[in-house]
Amino acid sequence: MENNIGATDRLARIAVGAVLSAVGLASLGNVIGFGTTIGAVATLLGVVLVATGFVRICLLYRLLGVDTSDSR
Repeated sequence: MENNIGATDRLARIAVGAVLSAVGLASLGNVIGFGTTIGAVATLLGVVLVATGFVRICLLYRLLGVDTSDSR
């Protein structure tokens, strides 16, 4: 598969994903009071964002025809 995530998009995904994962884990650990469901969703979304940032492939982008990389 070809990369469809550019450098700026990649860095934003990794940064936002890391913050979401940290907030989610803190919520799951009862450090902050967002609840278990919000914590689980935030953690999962954060992990997905970080993973897509590292591999530079987003399946949703592929379905929608979006390409933020410089490969075109």
